[in-house]
Amino acid sequence: MKFLKFFQGKVKEPVPEADRLAEYRRHGDVALLGALYEPYMDMVFGVCFKYLRDEEECKDAVMQIFEKLIFDLRHHEVANFKSWLHSVARNYCLMKLRTERVTVGQEPASERVQESVDEPANDEDVFMLEGQLNALDECLQKLASEQRVSIELFYLQNKCYREIAGETGFEMGKVKSYIQNGKRKLKICIESNGNY
Repeated sequence: MKFLKFFQGKVKEPVPEADRLAEYRRHGDVALLGALYEPYMDMVFGVCFKYLRDEEECKDAVMQIFEKLIFDLRHHEVANFKSWLHSVARNYCLMKLRTERVTVGQEPASERVQESVDEPANDEDVFMLEGQLNALDECLQKLASEQRVSIELFYLQNKCYREIAGETGFEMGKVKSYIQNGKRKLKICIESNGNY
């Protein structure tokens, strides 16, 4: 145990993410951003795999999302990096899937064969679902930040009230309220856009 005394007082306390983000915005040091991004690479990979289902494509996506952050975080203030990053990864994958669907000829042959077998109603269902996802994404951005963060953590990351309260600093009762009120506002917003 003597060796522990050697390290006492020499270990620096971890720098909060908000401070790291502010430091990155001031100086643009990519190494700072890399240190901030590294612990979340597995999460980003998992989100990408959920949508893209291809390991190599997901590895590329993790790097491309990092490159996107280099620019985005210089211009955006982020309150909760983890949930914001989760949304960025999800949106990146949805855009990639949308682009691949629109770009004819880049699909694997097996997918082209499957599409020719499907009934036209399936394509309509896909476009309707895509419209609903777009409306949901737009409406999420219109929510108060506390509601948006609580809903994203609860529904997208499957966190319980206690975990959300611990991660955000919100009171447990407030978390429940943010989720309920946020859901109600989301429903109204989505219905007003005609996507239900």
